[in-house]
Amino acid sequence: MRGVNKVMLIGNLGKDPHVDYLEGNIGVAKFPLATTETYKDRNGKLISQTEWHTIVLWRGLAELAAKYLHKGSLVYLEGRLRTRSWEDKEGNKKFATEIIGDNLIMLDKRNESSQSGSDIDEGFAGNNDAGAMPETDENLPF
Repeated sequence: MRGVNKVMLIGNLGKDPHVDYLEGNIGVAKFPLATTETYKDRNGKLISQTEWHTIVLWRGLAELAAKYLHKGSLVYLEGRLRTRSWEDKEGNKKFATEIIGDNLIMLDKRNESSQSGSDIDEGFAGNNDAGAMPETDENLPF
């Protein structure tokens, strides 16, 4: 039986995306994403718990994220977990669990001061193969 490795997050960027280019001019972006859950404890006090996730985007999606996203941007991300390992300088084995993003939708509200159509300032969606596509009100499910 095949397994499922699917992650869906809505959160805010903790830093601006950083893009590196690998051999063959392949872009890879990396940034931290914060997701926060809020609940009430037994006494009715609101408790917030924030988790930090390391996000990795490839190719066209990496370049679009670097161009349009910044610290604090609210995004919806779909991807998969990937754990990589390496040895540090002292020979100790290290591990990092990251989310490889496959699809991304920008959820920030439109900036009223910008000209319509001059930039994608709301709702781009993309994947690592096809780049990004602007969303229109007709395409939104709500």
